[in-house]
Amino acid sequence: MYPAEKIYEEAAFIAYYMHWSHDDIMSMSHVDRLRWCKEISKINGQLNNDPENAFEV
Repeated sequence: MYPAEKIYEEAAFIAYYMHWSHDDIMSMSHVDRLRWCKEISKINGQLNNDPENAFEV
């Protein structure tokens, strides 16, 4: 089972940057949420000239 703390971390990250609703975010699979987190983090890194990805596995 995926830890609830991680689910909320992913959801908060997506909600903060994308302004999507709780229901929309929570209806995604873990794989989809994690993919969005990685993509958002990658964009932020490029904009900030920061190579680190917070959701890099």
